[in-house]
Amino acid sequence: MLKKFISWLLLVCIIPLSGCGDQRILESLGFIQTVSYDILPDGKLSISFSIPQADPETTANREVLSAVAASSKEATMKVSRETGMMVVSGQLRNVLFGQSMAEHGLHGHLDTLFRDPSISSQVKVSVVEGNAGELLIEDYKQHPRTGRYIDMLLEKEALGQTIPKVTLFIFARDYFDEGTDPVAPILKKHADNYITTNGIALFKDDRYVTKIEPQNALVFAFLKGSFREGQISLELADTGGDKEIVMFSSLISSRKVKVVHGTEGIEKVTYHVKVTGSVLEYIGDARLSNDRERHELEQRISKELTKKANAMISLMKQHQLDNIGIGKYVRNSVGYKQWKQMNWREELEKLPVECSFEVKIKDYGKFR
Repeated sequence: MLKKFISWLLLVCIIPLSGCGDQRILESLGFIQTVSYDILPDGKLSISFSIPQADPETTANREVLSAVAASSKEATMKVSRETGMMVVSGQLRNVLFGQSMAEHGLHGHLDTLFRDPSISSQVKVSVVEGNAGELLIEDYKQHPRTGRYIDMLLEKEALGQTIPKVTLFIFARDYFDEGTDPVAPILKKHADNYITTNGIALFKDDRYVTKIEPQNALVFAFLKGSFREGQISLELADTGGDKEIVMFSSLISSRKVKVVHGTEGIEKVTYHVKVTGSVLEYIGDARLSNDRERHELEQRISKELTKKANAMISLMKQHQLDNIGIGKYVRNSVGYKQWKQMNWREELEKLPVECSFEVKIKDYGKFR
């Protein structure tokens, strides 16, 4: 009986203690889903937070809070005084940087996101063409929650290889790794009340320098790595001067990178890309059911992709950028000691980099 009495007494004491401590009630928390950063002329930051509303009594789908501050954490403290909810970052999904801020450099501002243990390393990083806050604050009629709209748009486009999927982890990895530079997708707000992806931002270290146009984004994906998804539309000029249009779908891409050494060091770097896919649409005079004409079309597609890829590599070399990771192959080829003695950006500008494509049409639809 004494043991039972002591057990009941301990239980009675424990029950009230369980209600103490740090309590966080779901309805009282404001989970930041998307945050935007823009730099002002005086060097301060204009930061906006998009917070979905979980309260069924409210008519709004989200709450948008903005502040001008010297740092992200200071801005969070300021906006916390404007709302009845406790603002937390545990559900952050997307970070948007205005183009002017990206041109100044992102590392110092990303540092606070890397350090915060409540923020996932899988948060997506994007650059906004223009003002990121204006894009985030805008309400888009067909998409009540702008943060979710942006998140789904980035996920869907990354699956089709039209933009790279860039997270805090991937951006930090490429920033700190020797022999490659980070990239990020570019978003743009249109006057017709919608958002679109608008190419790929190329960084030198943490500074935005130039971009890949959206129509060439898949060519960048071919050079960046292998994949098994995506589609591309190409306009070809044949010998007669007429235009051919080919829509290539269900793509399977693989690449090989080779560092060629000569008597005086590295002679050149070659990229050989193999692409297999289905012709989803074709406008032209070639008969795809004819083996000879189909092979000739494959060669014209290969030539066009090779031309685009070499122009893209020339653009990166012109700005001393290495966003496709050429330096990693060179570093592995020459050894770490010799690599550390190189000024890689200057070497890259002089190094011949050649690219070639080999395209194979695996099928061309049911029409014969």
